[in-house]
Amino acid sequence: MQATNPHANPDSTLDSRQYDVAIIGGGLAGLTLSLQLKQAFADLKILVLERREHPVPEAAHKVGESSVEIGAHYFETVLGLKDHLQQHQLKKFGFRFFFSDGATDITQVTELGASMVLPTPSYQIDRGIFENTLAEIAQKKGVTFLDGAMVKQFSMATQDDSHTIEFEHKNQRHVISSRWLIDAAGRAGMIKRKLDLQESNEHNANAVWFRISEKIDINNWSKDSAWLNRCNPPNRWLSTNHLCGEGYWAWLIPLASGSHSVGIVADAELHPIETMNTFEKAMTWFEKHQPLLFKELDVKREKLQDFAFFKRFSYGCKQVFSGKQRWALTGEAGLFLDPFYSPGSDFIAIGNTYITELIRQDRANGPVEMYAGIFEQVYFQLYQNMLTLYEGQYKLFGDPEVMPVKVIWDYTYYWGVMCQLFFQNRLTDIITMSRMQNELANVQALNIAMQKFLRQWGEISEKKNPMQMLDQASLPWFAELNRGLRDTLSVEEFSARMKTNLTQLDDLAKEIIMHAVSDYPTIDTTEIAALLKLDRHALAASAQPAMLFPKAA
Repeated sequence: MQATNPHANPDSTLDSRQYDVAIIGGGLAGLTLSLQLKQAFADLKILVLERREHPVPEAAHKVGESSVEIGAHYFETVLGLKDHLQQHQLKKFGFRFFFSDGATDITQVTELGASMVLPTPSYQIDRGIFENTLAEIAQKKGVTFLDGAMVKQFSMATQDDSHTIEFEHKNQRHVISSRWLIDAAGRAGMIKRKLDLQESNEHNANAVWFRISEKIDINNWSKDSAWLNRCNPPNRWLSTNHLCGEGYWAWLIPLASGSHSVGIVADAELHPIETMNTFEKAMTWFEKHQPLLFKELDVKREKLQDFAFFKRFSYGCKQVFSGKQRWALTGEAGLFLDPFYSPGSDFIAIGNTYITELIRQDRANGPVEMYAGIFEQVYFQLYQNMLTLYEGQYKLFGDPEVMPVKVIWDYTYYWGVMCQLFFQNRLTDIITMSRMQNELANVQALNIAMQKFLRQWGEISEKKNPMQMLDQASLPWFAELNRGLRDTLSVEEFSARMKTNLTQLDDLAKEIIMHAVSDYPTIDTTEIAALLKLDRHALAASAQPAMLFPKAA
């Protein structure tokens, strides 16, 4: 089915047109890029070629429904989609964790999450509804969007000439040319394969997921009024709920269409994909590891909508931007980290913002090659630093002592550093970024050391799992870090904010070490203490920190 287009049928003029930008792939990454480019340059001639026919089904056969703050800000504010998100998607009640492996009573385990919705919004996104809307908006803004278009081959520009793309649409062959070529075709990675840019990483994890055509409300798992009333409003079902155990986490994500997304993400060695790569196997796995979820799903088997899995889903890329040849990769066509913390839409936002600036420089006859090199370096640094949050860390998901600390640390880094760069429009400000180079390198080194320390702590932790809720909203500094994301800052205010946040990360690191040492005096703090210029013996004698841990309810 051809998506409704208010403009004339483009097929009659396709072969005679020279486009400014051709985007292979009309999913989330490609369509948002087309909107961002049209917003920046109304006269830009953009062609989007999407393999699937539109409209795509709701609760579409895709993973990536949960957004976090960068992606949500990109959709809501940068692209101006706030009305759609508020009216047609679900506002998310943050992340929520239950250390519930084997548990038959959800109230008897440690819960980590916020008791109230924090100020900066994020959303649970039904990708089918969202991508259909994006395609309609793009066409209204003058983007030529062709669904059911199959790319057959393409040739890359050398320098001053154009890219050419041959594709089939409505049983007709077409050849078009374009100054810029963008690969947003997902894991197919067409430019990546053509130029041999594939790159693996050390994060060996797998994922399975499926949709059930009925809401799953975790509050129905207990009638304990005290437990039910911990949250205000008591809408745990709107959270991205994580059911955690050693080497894995299972997700529960609600969709506006009324469906619920269920997934398992697991370390490949601890939970092999062969134990869960069909719905029946996944159900058997849930019966052992998450019996409460198994019980919920067992009576909903006929409501299964789809099932899919990815083996070793995480990967990198040797190059994502070329200023000389005017091509770029965005979304999963370039790299992918992990579903945990939902960074997929964040990296789409960051990559699309860089691509938009590269095209801006090209239109102004600016030094596009220089910008491409700088942007790619920062993009890969963000990827590598985020990768340390996942590599070798999956055993910690079964640790109710260490994992809540890791989540607080990871969020503080994310809100305090990555979000500041994006929300304050500094990622394309090469002067500011160059001035911050040393500070960003230092915090990256600190994060790497902290992730290693957390692993060491997890190796000796007693993994105590008391009946409690660790309420992130009870940490004033943490809630303020979230609220402050939407502040509009001058260059000077941004610089001051970053210095404050980096100091806060140093202080948090010290408190984490103090807490670990107070419970486990033999833990090795050599590397991270040296990085923070701390004396090992002084740490052992320090008092219990007051800042770090959420209030237990």
